[in-house]
Amino acid sequence: MHSSTATPPASSTHELPEELAANLRALIAEAEKTLSSRLGSSASRGLAELRDRLESTKEKIEELYGRAREKVVAGARTTDDAIRTHPYTTMGVALGAGLLIGALVSRRCRD
Repeated sequence: MHSSTATPPASSTHELPEELAANLRALIAEAEKTLSSRLGSSASRGLAELRDRLESTKEKIEELYGRAREKVVAGARTTDDAIRTHPYTTMGVALGAGLLIGALVSRRCRD
């Protein structure tokens, strides 16, 4: 069975979430089309190809999720360390940001 969509290279792990979602939608549409047709040897090969592509996409998503989670945790640790190391500076920055935002919001409401 020949698919109308090109199979992305296996080494491509830098896909955007939108591209991954589009790939998943294409896989689902292809699976529905294959299942709705008569099953034969070519359909079995097509289903095997779909399973392989779906597994590959699943692995990419898990890898991207893992990397994103590691970055978020590292950022949270860095922020926590900075706050604990310089608590008064952090409070001053937060106070200044709050005053600035408050002044901008009240100015906008008056206009």
